[in-house]
Amino acid sequence: MVYVMLRYVDLFCGIGGLRLGLESGLRAVDAKSDCVLSCDIDKQARETYALNFSEVPHGDIKAVDELPEHEILLAGFPCQPFSYAGARRGFGDTRGTLFFEVERVARYRRPKVMILENVRGLVSHDAGRTLQTIIARLENLGYGVIYRVLNSADFGVPQNRMRIYIIAVLGLSPKLSIESRERFVDSNRAKTHQLSLFGSTLPTVQAVLDSQVDETYYCSAEFQRELLALSGGQLRRLAGHRFIDGRNGKSIHSWDVGLRGRCTAKEKELLDLIVKNRRRKEFGTHQDGKALSIQQIQTFFPSKDVERLVRGLVKKGYLRDDGEKFNLTAGNMSFEVYKILDPDSISVTVVTSDAHKLGIVEGNRLRRMTPREVARLQGFPDSFVLHPSDQAAYRQLGNSVSVPVIGRLVETLFLENRELENFMYSANRPRRKATSTS
Repeated sequence: MVYVMLRYVDLFCGIGGLRLGLESGLRAVDAKSDCVLSCDIDKQARETYALNFSEVPHGDIKAVDELPEHEILLAGFPCQPFSYAGARRGFGDTRGTLFFEVERVARYRRPKVMILENVRGLVSHDAGRTLQTIIARLENLGYGVIYRVLNSADFGVPQNRMRIYIIAVLGLSPKLSIESRERFVDSNRAKTHQLSLFGSTLPTVQAVLDSQVDETYYCSAEFQRELLALSGGQLRRLAGHRFIDGRNGKSIHSWDVGLRGRCTAKEKELLDLIVKNRRRKEFGTHQDGKALSIQQIQTFFPSKDVERLVRGLVKKGYLRDDGEKFNLTAGNMSFEVYKILDPDSISVTVVTSDAHKLGIVEGNRLRRMTPREVARLQGFPDSFVLHPSDQAAYRQLGNSVSVPVIGRLVETLFLENRELENFMYSANRPRRKATSTS
C-alpha cells in the first residue's frame, strides 16, 4: 500500500527521537511523511535537531499561534512532574500543564493520530487520576485512546527503560497487539530472565561499545587504584555495582573507596549499619533515610565507642550533624561513575543526571561510556549527529526516547488498523504526489 503524504508536527521534540521512530515505522508500511512543524524550548536541543534535520525548531509552544494542518501529532511532553526522580506534583507543576498545549493543538487542528510519550510514573501518579484526566480529555475531543507501558530492552536496545506510550486516533478505537510489560525487570537480573516480548535474543551492552575510546573518558588513576584494591585486582568483579551511599545490595560506598579519607574497619561497619537501619519505622515515619541520634544508633551498634566514632565520621565528612542527629553526607553524584555496567546484560535507565556517569570495565580499566555509546543505548543510528558538547549530548540523550520503540509502535499501529488507510485518504484536501523529506 502507498499512503498520501502524512504531515506531522513534532512537539517538545528534543533532539528528534520521536521523529526518527515515526519515519522508520512509516517507511516500514510504505508511507511517506513530512514534518511541517517542530518545537522545543531548549536551545541546545534545537541546535542538535538542526544538525540532523536541517530545520531549526520553534521555541516555546505557547508562543506558536498558527499551526499548520497535519495528520499526525508527536509529543514527548515534559516528564519531570510525573517522574519517580522528581517531586511528582503532576498538574500542580507548571510543566505538567504543558499537556494542555497538546490538547489545544488537537482541538484546533484535529490530527488523525497522536503519539505521546512519558515516564512510567504517569501511570500511578495521583493514584492514576492524572493519566485518567489525560485520557478523558482526549476522548472528549473524539479520540479513541490506548496506552502501553513498555521496556526499551524488548525492542532491540540494551537498556532497562520503562516508559508509557499513549496512542490516540480520531474517531477510531485503535487495536494494538503489543502489550504492556507488567513487571519492571532489574538490569542486574536481566541475564536470568527472558526479557523480550518478541522472543529475540536479549540485547547486551557489549554490542554498543567502541573498540577504542579517547583517554579522557577513563577514570582517574587514584579512583581506579581504590577500586582495584576493593575488587582484589579484578575490576570486572564490580560489574553491576552502583556507587551510592544510601543503599546496600550491589552498592559501593564512598567509605569503601576512601572518597573522603580512609576509614577503619570499625568505621566502615558503623556506616554500613547506618545505611541498613536508618529506614526502620521505629525511628520515624519519614520514608527516606532518617537522621539518627546516638541513642538510636546504639540500638544496632552497641559499642561504648559509638559517639567517638560518629564524631570522627562527621569530621571526615561521611556523616553530617543535624542537631545531635546524624545522617549520611555523600550521594552518588560524588563519584566519577554512577554504575559499572555489566557488558553481558542491559544498562540501567539512561537519565539526564547520570548519563555521563555510566561506567564500563575494559582491559581491567574503568571508563565512562561515551556519548556515542549512550546514543546506541537509545537506539540512535551512528549517522545521527550528536551535539559537539559532551555535556549537552549526555543530557539530551537521557531526555530522549528509545527510537526503535516508536518505530515498532507506528508500524504495528498501521498494519493492525487497516481503517487508517481510508482514514488518511479521507482528509479534506486533494492528494498530491509524494515528495518525502524522510
